[in-house]
Amino acid sequence: MDNQEMALSRNIMLVLSGVKSTVFCRLSAQVSKRLISNEAKLDVSSRMKTKQTFSMSKKLKIDNKMSDQANYEKKPDNKKNFTVCVEGNIASGKTTFLEYFKPDLTAEVIEEPVSKWRNVQGHNLLAKMYEDPNRWSLTLQTYVQLTMLQSHVKEQSKPVKLMERSIFSAKYCFVENLHQSGKMPDFEYVVLTEWFDWLIDYHQVNVDLIVYLQTSPEVVHERIRQRCRDEEQLIPLEYLRNLHELHEDWLVKQTKYKPKSEILILDGDNDLDKMLEIYKENRKKILCENRVEQYVEQMQCKNS
Repeated sequence: MDNQEMALSRNIMLVLSGVKSTVFCRLSAQVSKRLISNEAKLDVSSRMKTKQTFSMSKKLKIDNKMSDQANYEKKPDNKKNFTVCVEGNIASGKTTFLEYFKPDLTAEVIEEPVSKWRNVQGHNLLAKMYEDPNRWSLTLQTYVQLTMLQSHVKEQSKPVKLMERSIFSAKYCFVENLHQSGKMPDFEYVVLTEWFDWLIDYHQVNVDLIVYLQTSPEVVHERIRQRCRDEEQLIPLEYLRNLHELHEDWLVKQTKYKPKSEILILDGDNDLDKMLEIYKENRKKILCENRVEQYVEQMQCKNS
């Protein structure tokens, strides 16, 4: 091969090498572009999946909460246990009510945990609140809220749980009274309210029936004077009138808070003999006997 042919051959090789390099670079660029595009798509897809997962999780939480609320508001016929709360002003006859139904084999009586409020490591918190409500109202009502919640969630050993008052009356009547009378400042009221809302949202505090012993403030004021409980001797008539109005607003007028449970109103101003007659007349309703019987029948059909 002469020099001219060798030169031509080298030039051809150089051209081919350049073409290969260009093609390779173009191919590399296309591959890189596709890789980057795929990574971007994967990143977008991943973000979308994350967003969808978060959205689904958030929706699930909302759905669960709505479901819990629906379960709270709905009273299914196949319930095994029922909760009945007796409500009313101080000295309205709640203790007598519970004593009447205590012997019943289907009812478990849970009294208001006053003994706990009277002995917090040796301190009578209830008496302190009556002596100085501006100082001790938040402390007492925080503890009341806790102890009432414990009564609500306590496991039942009998079909019907009869509770003296509830976490609802603690908030809607007693806390509201302290706040409206200026004895509990706004920020303390907000703290207690947020605690209450959270507890109601995330704990089972279902109430099937509220028995309201409706009494006049003057009658209960006289009963308080006669039963001579030390811390109650400081309670003025005006305080009882305010509590009465708050019970009426909640359970009768239902202006600010609407109960989600059935309400049975009984005249609590009557004497003991008359009240015992009234309890006897309303016994079946108070002990949810129709619903308990229905549950028993359903279980018998299921097991047969």
